[in-house]
Amino acid sequence: AEASPFVEHLGLEPVESFFPSSTPFLAFAGVHHKTKVTVITMGKDSIYGDDSNNQQHVDNVGTVSSSLATFLALQQLNGEVDLVLNAGTCGGFQRKGAAIGDVFLTTGVANHDRRIPIPGFDTYGIGKLETVSPKRLSKALGYKTGICTTGNSLDWVERDDELMQENDASVKDMEAAAIAWVSAMNKVPYMGVKVVTDIVDGDVPTHDEFMENLQSAAKSLQEALPRVLEYVCDKTKHSDEL
Repeated sequence: AEASPFVEHLGLEPVESFFPSSTPFLAFAGVHHKTKVTVITMGKDSIYGDDSNNQQHVDNVGTVSSSLATFLALQQLNGEVDLVLNAGTCGGFQRKGAAIGDVFLTTGVANHDRRIPIPGFDTYGIGKLETVSPKRLSKALGYKTGICTTGNSLDWVERDDELMQENDASVKDMEAAAIAWVSAMNKVPYMGVKVVTDIVDGDVPTHDEFMENLQSAAKSLQEALPRVLEYVCDKTKHSDEL
């Protein structure tokens, strides 16, 4: 749903057979400012919904679907990708200056729910990665920057919060670290564009605040994405800084 206005704004067309037919993922493509743009979405879950019992097929979220979709997309595009741009909503930390509706550009990613207390595996579990530096882009567009910490739960437990602080996270989501890992594996630069729907370290329950602000955050994301893309399309290659 978040991607639909952006796809329409750019006049992108559906790409049939982009993904294997057994997957729910969708792809749209076109040319913007002489730059080829491909947008992929996770689609609807087909396993847990049940049409016969009127059970809703929800959007795919989390690291499993996002990493698989990113991998398949990069394989399909076969070396033609200069930058993976991960757009979506997130929770923000008021201790890092985040407020509802803020747009954050990622400087790095990490996981906060992969706890593997074995030497070597502990570092792998946290999975810290730097992303393309958004320093110039942030200055040009006036957006905030920070590290995005990723977990597969909307809420969090006390140990999660300890790790999120150790990660020095400004925002929290359910996909970024996975997408960045797949991008790094394929040697493709990555950056996230995240809009805050809820305050993780605030007083309002996460699910309530998320649902209350989802529509306004989606609108903020639709305003931010074209601006980011306009800037990105002015560049021909992306190394360590935008």
